[in-house]
Amino acid sequence: MLDPARINTVPRTVRERIIDASYPMFIHSGFRDVTPEQVQRAAGVTAEEFNREFPTRDDLGAAALEKRERDWTYGIVATGALARGTTPETRLLAIFDVFDEWFSRDDYEACTFINVLLEMGPEHPLGRASIVHLDHIRAFVQELATEAGLVDVEEFAMSWHILMKGAIINAVEGDARAASRARAMARDLIDRFSPVTAPASDRDPAIYDDIDWDIDDAVTGRRPNVDSSLSFDDYH
Repeated sequence: MLDPARINTVPRTVRERIIDASYPMFIHSGFRDVTPEQVQRAAGVTAEEFNREFPTRDDLGAAALEKRERDWTYGIVATGALARGTTPETRLLAIFDVFDEWFSRDDYEACTFINVLLEMGPEHPLGRASIVHLDHIRAFVQELATEAGLVDVEEFAMSWHILMKGAIINAVEGDARAASRARAMARDLIDRFSPVTAPASDRDPAIYDDIDWDIDDAVTGRRPNVDSSLSFDDYH
């Protein structure tokens, strides 16, 4: 068995050293301001080693975003929500409990995927990659919504993601209660998409396909004939 005390001494590959060195730079400084030379020095690799692993800076940026997804999307948000909740609904709400802890950290860095998308734009390869990673977050929310039996889960996940993004931005602004405010609105959103309380317009019309609408015609046929020329008083 590997000695836990020696885990940090296990040699890393050149690729891992480069990714680990670039990751905090990209997270805190953005992608445009980080140069390959800075990463090389931080990783302790030569230009030849760097170029062999990452022919372009975009290749390195994509690898950093993948690490962000592993560490943050799955390692913090998904894992934290699943550990805190006991039902799909409580796990959804627990996302904002995870956020509350995250927002309170001294090294709170906001959402890297949003930052990169805004910095690079949706047409840039890293912007497109960020959109994909954001979609993975929504997919996690949509999966929980499906397990919770909510209606129109795709629309629910889109709306839920707006709450997540809004809370992140509010926390950057200094709102200490950003997560708890979003959690309260999230509770209302769950109620809105519940099959019991959702407005009829939000329910899937396919569930009514097997109803015999001739019943409605029969009910209509049993309604009393009313002379519309008569006033209310004429009937009393």
